[in-house]
Formats: sequence, structure tokens, C-alpha cells
Amino acid sequence: MLALPETVRDEIVDRARDGIPLEICGVLGGEYESNGRSEVRSQYPAENAAEHPRTRYRIDPEEQLAIFDRLEDRGEEIVGFYHSHPQGPPHPSETDAADATWPDRSYVIVSLDPFEIGSWRWREDDGFEREDVAVE
Repeated sequence: MLALPETVRDEIVDRARDGIPLEICGVLGGEYESNGRSEVRSQYPAENAAEHPRTRYRIDPEEQLAIFDRLEDRGEEIVGFYHSHPQGPPHPSETDAADATWPDRSYVIVSLDPFEIGSWRWREDDGFEREDVAVE
């Protein structure tokens, strides 16, 4: 279960819409639990550094480390990551699965066409597993 504040959800959706036709991405901070209820407190936008940002996302490693430092300074943990799919699909793509590197973290995807917000936990041995999202 991923607890996602309505304000954070709205910020991510607004960024996704503003970013069309490119995918947007960022990091989710808060309280992380590997097999329980993770709670998002904040989102940290990142530039999409992918070679083909219309169909992929990539957070530059140096920017990612800077975001992780900000999280730590605020007493937060890495809950997961988010990105958009401006033209679907409303679930992780094969590329998303191949590029996932943070086991047990949440990967939130905002699909704009069709519009849907979903979250998946990446399990090292089993791939992506859909999780419930509670918008609070």
C-alpha cells in the first residue's frame, strides 16, 4: 500500500501534463516500508536525462544523489520514483522493468492517455507487483 497525499498527486499530474509530449520523472520521499504501508510526504522533481525522453525516463545520477541528500537532510527515506507515460500504457513498460534498480520501492506511473495513476513495487525476483494507492 502506498499512501499518497492529494497535494503530491496533484503536483505530479500537473507536471506530467505540463511536460507533454515528454515523460517527466522524480523521486518520492517519506516513510518507507518494504512489505507494508509506505507513506509519501514529498516529491522531488528531476530532469528527464533520457536520450529519448518521449518514450523513456532517466534521472541523471548526480542529480539523483543531490535529491537523496535533500531527502536525508529532511529526515525522509526514499519511498520510490515516479514518471509519466504521456501516451500510455497505464502500467510499467518493458523498458521500465528492465531499468528498475531499487527493490521493494514504489514506482508510480501517471498515464495521461488513457488517464490513470498506478503504483507498482519492483521485486528483484518477481518483477513489478501492483500495489494499492490510498490518496489522502
